[in-house]
Amino acid sequence: MTRQKAKCIILGFCLIGFLLWIFSCAANPVTGKKELMLLSETDEIKLGQETDLQVVSEYGLYEDPKLTADLNGICQRLGKLSHRPNLTYHFKILDASVVNAFAVPGGYVYFSRGILATLNNEAELAGVMGHEIGHITARHSAKQYSRAQLAQIGLGVGSLFIDSSVLSGLAQLGVGMLFLSFSRDNEREADDLGVEYSSRAGYDANQMANFFETLERMNPGSDRSGLPAWFSTHPSPVDRVQAVRGRASEWQKKLNLRDLRINQDGYLRGIDGLVYGDDPRQGYVADNIFYHPGLRLQFPVPLQWKLNNTHTQVQMVNEGQDALILFSISSGVSSQEAARKFVSETKAGVIRAEALRVNGLASQRLHSEIRSEKAVYQVLSYFIEKDKRIFVFHGLTTSDRFQNYRALFDNTMRQFRDLTDPKRIHVEPDRIRIRNIRTAGPLENELRSLGVPNDKMKGLALLNGRDLNHVVPANSLLKVVQKGM
Repeated sequence: MTRQKAKCIILGFCLIGFLLWIFSCAANPVTGKKELMLLSETDEIKLGQETDLQVVSEYGLYEDPKLTADLNGICQRLGKLSHRPNLTYHFKILDASVVNAFAVPGGYVYFSRGILATLNNEAELAGVMGHEIGHITARHSAKQYSRAQLAQIGLGVGSLFIDSSVLSGLAQLGVGMLFLSFSRDNEREADDLGVEYSSRAGYDANQMANFFETLERMNPGSDRSGLPAWFSTHPSPVDRVQAVRGRASEWQKKLNLRDLRINQDGYLRGIDGLVYGDDPRQGYVADNIFYHPGLRLQFPVPLQWKLNNTHTQVQMVNEGQDALILFSISSGVSSQEAARKFVSETKAGVIRAEALRVNGLASQRLHSEIRSEKAVYQVLSYFIEKDKRIFVFHGLTTSDRFQNYRALFDNTMRQFRDLTDPKRIHVEPDRIRIRNIRTAGPLENELRSLGVPNDKMKGLALLNGRDLNHVVPANSLLKVVQKGM
């Protein structure tokens, strides 16, 4: 090692140490303790704004202005009672059936419509919302971003001055950074803060414990949106339910709370009509055909391939996971221009390009090669013009396997066509419906009286946060699922 190189390395480590010393002076808003933090509050807010654009683009918003406004009002109230009352909070409902909620540094809180369908009263909602606000106030996500940035600094001592370059570096980490699993200590702290904030707002924080019990019994998984489920991002601390109940009791005594707010009926009436499960209007599979009623299109799905329908693209993967077909919409005024843009952006080597018509639609077919550090891939792409949009297929596999899949890629893409069948176009999703039970009785009997099939009983009991033997009081409201399609 040369003396000059050694001096540079020593200088680099000195600068890193100096920067760590500077940023370790940041006090945590919740604990007051000094901790490592590379993001100022201004950076947090800007990062939140940029990440919000990605989240909305990736997963889409659920369009229900009244429900969104009502829940946003609760979010604003809890935010004002938190350790960061001067931060501007933003609440949004994501159009995803998965059961999850998450927060972004800078004050952005997201609930999926799936978790709204699972909650059973306003106090449960407030507890979970306070939990997510707690992740923001305790700066849990911001610390994850800081650690990620430190890793980048450690890999290259060239970007040592923490300014706007940090923010741009963090933005490049993408939405995936949101779904790094929190530590159990983080979850415990967020639980405590959820109890505190919801209690300060007058809610019965024991209801959050009830919700966690329901989640543990349901153990919900991911859906086709690509949004992860609750337990993949929120690991359960030991004795979580008991701890929440204990903290709720402490805060109720500390605040001398009386007439605790639960508001079950008001919450249930607010979600009456909520879309439940996958929404076929955004695309669905029937008899190995993918249909999209809104875009009026269809194409076949290869047998035994797994399909994942996100807000921005359709992904199809074979059983061996060595081949992939992606379907999306591209910008551009023509299929030829979209093909040129793909080659330019990916630095693909063109093997063959040709114009053709796919079921009467002007198109470009492109066979190309893309080299990465680990492998050489071949891609068969179709760029298809329809309704002033460019629809794009990419069939991808390694070069040595391309001939095994080329015919399948081509067959799938060439069968893209307009969707004209009214039965496939005019479809409706399942929805949550709220029913009033006039007489008291076991939940199982009440659900049966509402026409719930036997094989749906247990799941619907969980959706109502109860078991089948639970005695339902007279004049209670219950959730049922109204079938669509």
